[in-house]
Amino acid sequence: MKEVKAGLTLKTAREKKGYTQGEAAKLIGISSDTLSNYERGKSYPDVPVLRRIEEVYGIPYERLIFLPMDYDKTVNII
Repeated sequence: MKEVKAGLTLKTAREKKGYTQGEAAKLIGISSDTLSNYERGKSYPDVPVLRRIEEVYGIPYERLIFLPMDYDKTVNII
């Protein structure tokens, strides 16, 4: 059986690596404003950027969770 690991939000993944938004954005090759928008669910990275995020954070994109800003208002958590 394949083990399913819990997903990480993009912000949590960055923080686990010890990067500030600015540091991570520079390593990924995007602006810190763009990374902020990704982390807040205002916009989403395209595939080439996802691949760089995978490399920088060391986790597969399947484990990343991109939540909309109003997630807590649209989903009931049990």
